[in-house]
Amino acid sequence: MKNTPRTNSSVGGSRRTLLRAAVAGGALASGGLVWAGTPASASPGPATARRRPRPGTPAQALRELAAGNRRWRTFRQQHPHENSAVREELITGQEPFAVVLGCIDSRVPPELVFDQGLGDLMTVRSAGEVLDEAVLGSVAYGVLELDIPLVMVLGHQSCGAVTAAVHAEETGEELPAHIQYIADRIRPAIDHSQEGAARVDSTITRNVQMVTRLLAQEPDLAARIAAGKLEVVGARYELSSQLVHTVA
Repeated sequence: MKNTPRTNSSVGGSRRTLLRAAVAGGALASGGLVWAGTPASASPGPATARRRPRPGTPAQALRELAAGNRRWRTFRQQHPHENSAVREELITGQEPFAVVLGCIDSRVPPELVFDQGLGDLMTVRSAGEVLDEAVLGSVAYGVLELDIPLVMVLGHQSCGAVTAAVHAEETGEELPAHIQYIADRIRPAIDHSQEGAARVDSTITRNVQMVTRLLAQEPDLAARIAAGKLEVVGARYELSSQLVHTVA
């Protein structure tokens, strides 16, 4: 993916300061993780309860997502951070702990899949998790301006965008309107060693890996990864089990 031109550090620092001030003052404001068995977070408590402390490291953020997904798939959702106290608190600013780049599929809303609430996640969604400059800029905003320590690329079982991309390549059929753009971006991930449904399923994982790699190679994100301040991970959501698991 072609890199976006960068500003120098002094200009970037000033820009970040202004952007943070605007966010605070406005009324609008790698496969090693074991998901099963991660202890769930504390209960949300009374209606006056404030938000839990924000996970500050990549490892802490991953643990929080794992705990939330465990609650989701075992039907023990807490629906945290929805009460009036939290809503009032969030008027003056936000401190999400993870960026989730996911598909537009209506069956995979990140806040539900990870049992998170207002102010917890910054979600960016495009068909097949496809990257373009707007998507990349949105991810970069969360990392560089809000100091978010974790970016997760979340693919999912039975992805329609991947299925369409595989079908278009196999048949030579031109997809309608702007959908061909999506298919063209997914095409490099197509697994030609598989056939039929296995090809689609493998390509879903390979597409996640490709997008994760592209994000991690972006210079500004790579610098934070090298400093231990950021982790970019790929994951899949299985519709059949509601399990999220990382993919290397």
